[in-house]
Formats: sequence, C-alpha cells, structure tokens
Amino acid sequence: MALMGSGVVAVAPASCFWPCTDDIYGHHKMSSSYPRTRICGRRRLLPRYSNGSKAGASSLNCRQPIVSAEPPPPPGQSSVLLPPDSDIDSDSNSNSSRRQPHLSTTTTTTTKQEAAAAAGGVVMSPGLIDYFQVSEDLVLRSEADGGPPRWFCLLDCHCSSSHSASSSKNHNPLLLYLPGVDGVGSGLLLQCKKLGEIFNVWCLHIPLSDRSSFSDLVKLVEETVRSENSRRPHTPVYLVGESFGGCLALAIASRNPDIDLVLVLANPATCFSKSQLLPLLPFSHLMPKEMNPSLLYMLCLSSGIPSRMAMGALQKSLPLEQTVGELSQAARAVSSYISVLADLLGVETLNWKLKMLKSAEAFSNSRLHAIKARTLILSSGRDSMLPSEEEGERLRRLLPDCQIRTFSDRGHVPFLEDGFDLVTIIKCASFYQRGRCVDYVLDYLPPKPPEFEQIYEPHRWTEVACNPVMLSTLENGKIVQGLKGIPCQGPVLYVGYHMMLGFELIPLVARFWMERNIVLRGIAHPMAFKRLKDGKLPDLSTYDAFRFMGAVPASATTFYKLFSTKSHVLLYPGGMREALHRKGEEHKLIWPEQSEFVRMAARFGAKIIPFGAVGEDDFGQLLFDYDDLMKIPYFEAFTRELTDEAVNLRSEREGEIANQDIHLPVILPKVPGRLYFLFGKPIETEGRKQDLKRRDEAQQVYIQVKSEVESCIAYLKEKRENDPYRNVLARLTYQAVNGFDAEVPTFEL
Repeated sequence: MALMGSGVVAVAPASCFWPCTDDIYGHHKMSSSYPRTRICGRRRLLPRYSNGSKAGASSLNCRQPIVSAEPPPPPGQSSVLLPPDSDIDSDSNSNSSRRQPHLSTTTTTTTKQEAAAAAGGVVMSPGLIDYFQVSEDLVLRSEADGGPPRWFCLLDCHCSSSHSASSSKNHNPLLLYLPGVDGVGSGLLLQCKKLGEIFNVWCLHIPLSDRSSFSDLVKLVEETVRSENSRRPHTPVYLVGESFGGCLALAIASRNPDIDLVLVLANPATCFSKSQLLPLLPFSHLMPKEMNPSLLYMLCLSSGIPSRMAMGALQKSLPLEQTVGELSQAARAVSSYISVLADLLGVETLNWKLKMLKSAEAFSNSRLHAIKARTLILSSGRDSMLPSEEEGERLRRLLPDCQIRTFSDRGHVPFLEDGFDLVTIIKCASFYQRGRCVDYVLDYLPPKPPEFEQIYEPHRWTEVACNPVMLSTLENGKIVQGLKGIPCQGPVLYVGYHMMLGFELIPLVARFWMERNIVLRGIAHPMAFKRLKDGKLPDLSTYDAFRFMGAVPASATTFYKLFSTKSHVLLYPGGMREALHRKGEEHKLIWPEQSEFVRMAARFGAKIIPFGAVGEDDFGQLLFDYDDLMKIPYFEAFTRELTDEAVNLRSEREGEIANQDIHLPVILPKVPGRLYFLFGKPIETEGRKQDLKRRDEAQQVYIQVKSEVESCIAYLKEKRENDPYRNVLARLTYQAVNGFDAEVPTFEL
C-alpha cells in the first residue's frame, strides 16, 4: 500500500525496489528485459542485450518501481538495482531540462579495470572516487525515472556466489542504511564488502525531487522493519543512520518498542539546531542559482571529504606523475558530482531539506523516552557541521541501553574515511547479534588478520616492553620453546595465575593468535560488558580489544556453550581478587577452596592445561594496595563507588576469594623486565565424566591443577635468574645488533 503525504506518493512496503520480478524461489531478481548495473569495487558492468550491445541511456525506458508487500530479498545477489533511465523524448510530460545519465566515465573505468584484471592485476576496493561516481549515477537515474524513495543494495563483486555463502547470508540480520539529508544512500560503499559478509544490507535512496515528508519516510522504513520482523520475528533488524538518518532511526525505534531493533547512529542530527552552519542557511534562498555550486562546494569542504582524498593520494608515496593523476581524477569526480547536484538542487529543494531536518530533530528528540532499542553512537571529534561529541554524550545519558564510541580524528561522514571499519567497531562493542539477545559465544565472529592488526597496533608496544618467553610441554613431558605443546583441537581449558591488573593478557592472547591462530575465549568479569549505573568506572570502550578477541562474561551458561563449541577457554580461578592482590602476594594463587570448573570440563572431555606466568614484579612495585587505600577516607569512599557500579561476583563465597572490591592500586613503574609463560602437560578428562561427577574425584583433579600451576611458577622464577636478556636494555641492544625482527634468546631449557 502507498502512503499519502504532502501531495506525493511515498512508498511504504518493504521492497520498493527498482524494477524486479519474482523468481521461482520467491526472491526478487531483475527482469531480464531491464538493464542492471552492478557496482563491483571500482568496476561497473553494464548488461548486454541479445544483440551483444551494451545498455546505454538512449535505449532505456522510464518505469515506476514495483511496490510489493514482500520483504527485501535475501541478498545472495546483492547488486545495485538501478531503474531504467527515462527516454525523455518519448515522454511529453517530462522536464526537458533534466540532465541525461552520463555513462562515459563509468565505461572508461570499467575498461581500465577489465584490462587490469585480464593482465593479472587486482581489482581495487571501492574508494571515494567510486563513491562520487556511484552517487552521481544514482542521482541521475532516480531523477530520470521520477519515482518515490526506494531500497537498493550495494554489490561487492568479491563475495562468494557459492551455495553455502548464499545460504549463510539468508540467516544474517537485515541492515537498513538510512542516509543523511542528501538522501543518495551510497554512504556505505566503502563498508559494503565486509558488512555484506555478516548482514543483508539494504540502502535507502531518496530522489532529490521527492517531496515525501519526514513522517512519510518514517512510515516507509517502518513498513520495511515490520515486514522483516513478521518474516523473522526472532532476528533483530539493524538501522544504521547517518546524520539525518540517525533521526529517522530514532523515530522508528520510538514507534516500535516491541520490535527487536539495533541502532547504529553516526553523528545523528538530533542537534541540528546547534549546527555551526545553521546561521548561514537562512540566506540560501537569496542566493542566485548560479551560486549553487559554490554553496555545495562549501558544504563538501566542510565534510572533510576532499581533504581526505588529497591526503590519501599523498600518503601512498606514488611517483609525482601518478600522484598528480590521482588528484586530478579525484577532483574531476567531485566536480562532476557537484555539478549534477547544482543542476538539480534548487532553492525549493534546499528549503525542503532544511524543513525535513528540523522536523526530524524535533520529532526524534520528543520521542527519546520511548526508545528501548540497543543503541551504538559513533561520534566524530572533527565534525564541522554538528557538535557530535556533546550530542553523543547527551543521547547516551538519555537512552536506556546505549553505548558511545568517539573518534577524535574523524569528520562528519566517517563511513567514507579511510581506515574507518564499521564491522570491526560493531564487533568490538559486542553489538553483533543474530537473536533477541547477544549470545557472546554463538554470535562471536573471530578476527581476520587485517582486523587483528588494526586492533593490536595500539598495543604493540607491549611486545617490545615485555618480549614474552612462551614455553609449553609436550605429551612426553619435555618442555619446549614456543606453543608446540598446545593442542590444535578443542575443547581446551587453560587455567593459570592472574597478574596484577591482568598485565599478562595482551601478550598472551596475541601470541596464541599469531603463533597458533587460536582465539583464546577469556572468562571475564561482567564489568567489561555492562554497568549497573553510570559513574567512575572506565568506559566500556576500554575493553573493546578484549571483547573483540573473544572475552565473554563469566557465567555457567557461557562456560557450557564454550565447551560445546570446542573453544579454547582461558580461566583465572583467582579472578579479580588475584588480579588486585596485596603486597607480598605476587605469584600467589588465591583460588576458591572448591572446584568450579573440573566437572564441566569433564562433561565435554576438555583438556585442562595448567600454566604459570611470572614477571609482574619486574615491571612495577606495589606502593598502595587495598588495605592501604581503605585506611584513607577519600579512597575508601571512591572504592565503594566503583564497586557499586559493577556486577558483584561470588557474593555467596566466604574468605578472601569473596573480597573483590574494585579499586585502583598505586604502582611505581620499574625499568621493564620480561614476562615468562609455561604451559604444563595437558590433563585429560575425556572418558572420566562419570568419575568426576563425584565431588571428591573432581576435587582431586582441582588440587592437581593448582599444584601444577604453582610448579610452573616456581620453575619460571628459578630459570629467569639465568636469562641474560631479562632487562629491556639488554634486549634492545641485542636487537640493534641482530635486527629488530630477530627473536631474543632466553635461558637454556
């Protein structure tokens, strides 16, 4: 059905796509009589007609989008579905001054890319030049067909077309991209490849000449959301809103609190009334049409895109001739796109856009109290159009289940900036879910090598500072350097000693990934995932790297799921009490009296590997511990505040293990020493399920594990005394002579 508003038809159903037909499976596909454009990285393929000629502007007919009650098709064929261009001469009612679609530039691009591929080259990933070319094409085609808003899908030609890939996509959540006030909808072009691997991605396109009101657009997207929810009621729908699209997403969430929605808002325009550009916009109607390009160039420069394109070309360190060529190509793409907008974006259209922005801001702000959806806000520190950082903090305080990630070096359109990886951000924030609630085990997506490099880069200094020595034990009991004694197949449970503030975690997890391609699923304190209330605890973003590398909140259910999926699980029985130990408790195990993991491991036949870690005393000296701080009234009150903000674990326990008040000990740094790890011989539990059901048998294994950890610690403390490179200065000297990639030796085994 269509919704009436402002005298124009706004398309309501889920699939107001460009012309399509239903195939035998009930999915949408392009009719063979319609030309189709596929955006493949930087490659655009124009379909051929039966006579072998390529489709061009002169052979296209104008058709209205088909309105269907069906939900968006599963994007096993995630292509950009563009409407046939109108044959202006055959339509007596068409606007003769409207520009015809210009395809010569894209044909040249296609030829170059095909030539490169034929020569064995690599087809480049989408870039900003592609963004301007695709946006220009979308604008021209939608203006030619004169239709209402519609959905389209960005195709990445590198996606697998295999049956398994297509079937897995059908189980991925639907992600609807809601663009800024420009309405073009191609803002995810640089993100579409990775997003398409874990989402079914559809983008909203609003033609410039369209006069749908904000409420019309809300109803359009709402119909899509409700259609998808009726089709898959247990799968969330993601709304990714950028600027104006953020207001649109908030409005939809407020009207549908019972639908499982996940919002990702990039610099939402809920603060449009505070925009730095707002004082200049009332004078826009006084500007002659000839000044439109100047205004658009100013807005484009304010977005920071041209400067990013220039910096990107310069940072490639190409020869001068190639750099100049790339810069000129970028300038031509920007100029061509802006000239198209200048022809189409008149004073009336601009005023309509401003009116929509004001309506969007007012409506979304008035309905914030009704929003229940999980929300992730992405705020840019260099947004020259909106005060996004302040607005992000305001929304975080007002929305019930909201997190924020601030990017101090990003501009108004971060999705188009080099190095901005939306998929990694969603994974780091634990915002990827396939069901109503986040399943930290089943919804987890292991890191890919480029993602790991991106996350590990800020922590790479730890490798230089501690240069960990990794030792493991083979089945015959021999201790060897490296992780050769670690089993490849899970389930495996690693049980060991927790250093002060968990200092050993980063090098430990990183080495397992780099040497054995094993993701250690660490059992973490729930404070890394949620807060009981806002306060003085570190922001949740502090723990993004740990969640990204597989950390899960401690619970029996999580334990069960990890073992059932044959994971490699990292457990510290001493928990926070051990990681915040007192003076004189270095390398001392502070574990519960009774076993908490043996019977669960035996149920799945998991191998238990005890390990010791030594070296924290070479990096810092504990000056003020918990006992010292609790004697000072200010720090005592501060500690109580911190503890009240986090979930309390082991409250039913007695003794030292129950004393897990959160506090910040005062540590005096030392000249860095070295960390040492020893992984003991695996303890088998397979085939012992019935025996270890008995508490006394399980307790014996628990005591054995604890004893093995203590033995590993004692071995390392003794051996490190003979390490000539225990001090960081000795290691740096060795690497200066032998190369900084050289592996620094250690004591003899």
